[in-house]
Amino acid sequence: MTISRDAVLDWLKAFAATINENAAYLTQLDSDIGDGDHGANMNRGMQAVLTALPGVADKDVGSIFKTVGMKLVSTVGGASGPLYGTMFMQMGNATAGKMELTLDDWVAAVQAGYDGVIMRGKAQPGDKTMVDALTPGLAALKGQRDNGAAIPEALNAAAAATRQGMEATIPLVARKGRASYLGERSANHQDPGATSSYYLMKTAAETWK
Repeated sequence: MTISRDAVLDWLKAFAATINENAAYLTQLDSDIGDGDHGANMNRGMQAVLTALPGVADKDVGSIFKTVGMKLVSTVGGASGPLYGTMFMQMGNATAGKMELTLDDWVAAVQAGYDGVIMRGKAQPGDKTMVDALTPGLAALKGQRDNGAAIPEALNAAAAATRQGMEATIPLVARKGRASYLGERSANHQDPGATSSYYLMKTAAETWK
């Protein structure tokens, strides 16, 4: 089984829909420990992505991801734009010229996106950021790949691990971003970036099942 270019487009549309549906929730999470704009910013960015997708629907997966990344950088405010934009642009570099993705290709794309987020945000696991959700998700994806799992099985495991990482941000004290200004008061709140990262992996698993 491979992930077709059309399936990639379907995933991006599903992610945009999920962000739209949960924009108020993401904003509430961000109001607790941040600027209160994560949901609105991500929704604006993903709606802009939807308008750009028809123009690249006949391109390779790498070009699609790079277009998504550039749209997010140019339309999303706060920290989310540079972080998600960098993630997708690095995913684009990893999938350049590909019209479909194997599980190995998807692992390489997620790894490249993850590395881009680390490079741009300078966050590490335990800092209470999207990295805390992506780290176990990527590890689960690699583990499933190494064990010979099929794509749906690997994606489900990655989504489940990402959710656990997201929930594990609740007791953490933030060490990066606006939330870090709150010190100990940032504990007992779920990180909004980790939550949108979970939606990213969850919609991939649901779309490519």
